[in-house]
Amino acid sequence: MDTSNPAVFVNAELLRLYMGRRVRAVIQVMRSDGGGTVTGQSTDGQQITVKGNPPGPLTTFVEVIGIADGIHSIRAEIWSNFGDTLDTFSYNRICLLANGDYKHLFI
Repeated sequence: MDTSNPAVFVNAELLRLYMGRRVRAVIQVMRSDGGGTVTGQSTDGQQITVKGNPPGPLTTFVEVIGIADGIHSIRAEIWSNFGDTLDTFSYNRICLLANGDYKHLFI
């Protein structure tokens, strides 16, 4: 596993702390313009815009890994379908733990 450029777990609120850095976030897809922009709801209930071309049809929940290029925007490198159901509360707690006292446990 390559740990030289880890992606930090973030929700929309934490995204602003990592401008220009590699992040990972799960969104609930709200709309896709078909031209490389997907708008979704983060696990904390706020909106995130993801730029890039998804590799096919998206499920309801999608994890994106990419560069935080705005306070509510990610330039995606990797897209992963997470299915049509997800416990967003628990995923959001992971984001908070990964940026709090337990940061050392997350690469």
